[in-house]
Amino acid sequence: MLFNSYQFIIFFVVVTFTYYVIPHNFRWLLLLASSCYFYMAFVPIYILILGFTIVIDYFAGRYLETAKNEQKKWFLIASIIANIGVLSFFKYYNFLNINLTELLKIFGYRNHIPFLSILLPIGLSFHTFQAMSYTIEVYRGNQKAERHFGIYALYVMFYPQLVAGPIERPQNMLHQFHEKHHFEIERLIEGLKMMLWGFFKKVVIADRLAIYVNEVYNNPNAQSGSSFILATIFFAFQIYCDFSGYTDIAIGSAHAMGFKLMQNFKLPYFSNSIAVFWKRWHISLSSWFSDYLYIPLGGNRVKFARWIFNIFTVFTISGLWHGANWTYVIWGSLHGFYYFLEHSIKKMIKYFFGGIRLKSIFRLIPVILIFFLVCIAWIFFRAKDIGTAWYILSSIFTNPLSKLYFGISRWETFLSIILIFLLLFVEYLQLRGIVSQYFSESKIQRPFRWAWYLFMLLCISIFGIGGNSFIYFQF
Repeated sequence: MLFNSYQFIIFFVVVTFTYYVIPHNFRWLLLLASSCYFYMAFVPIYILILGFTIVIDYFAGRYLETAKNEQKKWFLIASIIANIGVLSFFKYYNFLNINLTELLKIFGYRNHIPFLSILLPIGLSFHTFQAMSYTIEVYRGNQKAERHFGIYALYVMFYPQLVAGPIERPQNMLHQFHEKHHFEIERLIEGLKMMLWGFFKKVVIADRLAIYVNEVYNNPNAQSGSSFILATIFFAFQIYCDFSGYTDIAIGSAHAMGFKLMQNFKLPYFSNSIAVFWKRWHISLSSWFSDYLYIPLGGNRVKFARWIFNIFTVFTISGLWHGANWTYVIWGSLHGFYYFLEHSIKKMIKYFFGGIRLKSIFRLIPVILIFFLVCIAWIFFRAKDIGTAWYILSSIFTNPLSKLYFGISRWETFLSIILIFLLLFVEYLQLRGIVSQYFSESKIQRPFRWAWYLFMLLCISIFGIGGNSFIYFQF
């Protein structure tokens, strides 16, 4: 079931209404049943995979809480192997098999391991990481094992963030399922406002940008350098509006029922460094890798060579998490290189100059530079293979001023550009705190606020493009 569908609107209304009218003791059952229905709307049989990992991790958590040190270690390892094993089989089996085939060819051997025609369970990477965070936190003693099997299953399967996050931690979510949430009209309206902005970003901006991006990236041999530049910029905003739009809908739909999900995006394209970008982009994933991989590896408390290893390991695995393709590995590794280069340059500047403070008029320069570097990496993320990515890069740098392709409609392309500037303008106002200031009850009259909301609905109904899945569903 897609968020941007009429079926979801009906589903959301029915579930939210029922949630508040039934007794508190039965609400977990309603949410669990609704989440199962939501997930089974995609591929019903894959609910068994979720059920398998839920059972494994539930009992692992119980045993981890009572076991001795050595036993705890083995229970955690067993849980991680079960989760990573399921993820690896469905997501990386054929990828590893393809690479094994190519490797054996070099030495004159044939690979007799069969390839499998398997469909990746939707959102597998997200709920796998969420389940792993539970067992790790229980192992560390930061979270008590959940005794209620249904509540734990709901923690993994909560429908708003089941298929594309945010990747929650047990400390934030588990206690919320036990708490009684009373109906509050202000909270419901606040949730609906989040959802409205998410729908606008998804169906009006992201799906419109996708038209041009798909035309250019799906037919690279017919395009010019200038077309690749525009398509890459469009893709940067497409993937941002697509994913952050999903997150807004997820957070808003949960908020309407009284649940608070973590923030997953914080104006990432206003970042003035790669380090800041990764503190603002897909926050739940970047913090997951920081807490459960980077810090256990030693973080930055190790020798310089080991720190470099830690950085590239985290970013490379992060790239591989996104997909079973070498393009994703390069995308992640590029960001690792950016991070290392930025850190090294800052240390050199501090050593020789003691730091540089840019005047206000020049503070836009590093923001533009970071956006340029991020866009270069996005080329590998979007291209179907490494060869196509290199072709696009070479076209951009050798012939950037060639004739621009405007797509099937100049009007659509110009409208897409206008929408990007509108997005940046609104987010700039958010950055300055102006949106929250002027949309508070005391700053603007209710008729004007509701006129704006109706205007948004009108834009969605006129300019919205429905039926497109969310990009991150494939991960």
